[in-house]
Amino acid sequence: MKGVIFDGGRAQVVDDLVVRAPGPGEVLVAVSAAGLCHSDLSVIDGTIPFPVPAVLGHEGAGVVEETGAGVTHVARGDHVALSTLASCGACAECDRGRPTMCRRSIGMPDRPFSRRGGRLYQFASTSAFAERTVVKAVQAVRIPADVPPASAAVIGCAVLTGVGAVLNRARVRQGDSVVVIGAGGVGLNVLQGARVAGASVVVAVDANPGKEPMARQFGATHFVDASDPDGTRAAVRAILPDGADHAFECVGDTRLVREAVGLLGRHGQAVLLGLPPAAAEASFPVSSLYLDKSILGCRYGSSRPQHDIALYARLYGEGRLLLDELVTTVYPVEDFAKAVDDTLGGRVARAVLTFA
Repeated sequence: MKGVIFDGGRAQVVDDLVVRAPGPGEVLVAVSAAGLCHSDLSVIDGTIPFPVPAVLGHEGAGVVEETGAGVTHVARGDHVALSTLASCGACAECDRGRPTMCRRSIGMPDRPFSRRGGRLYQFASTSAFAERTVVKAVQAVRIPADVPPASAAVIGCAVLTGVGAVLNRARVRQGDSVVVIGAGGVGLNVLQGARVAGASVVVAVDANPGKEPMARQFGATHFVDASDPDGTRAAVRAILPDGADHAFECVGDTRLVREAVGLLGRHGQAVLLGLPPAAAEASFPVSSLYLDKSILGCRYGSSRPQHDIALYARLYGEGRLLLDELVTTVYPVEDFAKAVDDTLGGRVARAVLTFA
């Protein structure tokens, strides 16, 4: 079968992958569509260290082909969106309702794929860049069959991360003010999460002024062109003289972490969603925190995928959450290199790969 693998030197499309059958508590999914996220690219450029060779992809949707023993919540033929959380459901963190913190799901990649006699690692417990993948049953969330595959695919990372950060981690309230630094795939979902939460002022900040129309479509009430970094803070302060209740950093630039803290008002909180290199360090005036400001990390939108994916699919069906609009271009998996080039060039909000 076809898939995208990374061998430590380059990523390439191959057609001779094999995936094993699902074991107890697992599901075999025929992948219909998979979003290309910067996290996949971060494996390729080394920002995210990951063992190789690996099958890439972690944002996908498809149809259940086979279930292992003990799986009851999905069945053959069900349409599902995939999450990357292979949580155990039994540890202290899962018991507290925090599956993103499950210690048994982090840092222990499986190797369900093989190629030419060698075994390949599964990226983010998902490997959605393959015609078929095996995941833990908890990662497969049933969704309505009428959700287009490309739109369903982006729920599993971009939407869970962005909307989840607003609703679950920051807990933005009606009437709050929000600044979103970076209007890419995650940033757009922070914007629409703020809209869903009822934020009154939502400021999108991006160095590419061409992103303004889409930012406003997703929920921005204001847009600040950050191509002149020296004027960014003044421009935001002109909109929010007392600072923001919430500032989301969605780029992964430590300079922008400092900027997010600087844009907060009293009691404000900065939520870090971007992914800088693992050893990167950010600095800011410690005194700025004494006005009850907070800096919050956020993994995967602090999500509970079985609940949240179903919720977001329902909001989409009600016309309250934009999914179709996130998908700029759909590429056959054979055009993976072009999808990467378009993503790195900022020409797409989300590129989605499909499998014939």
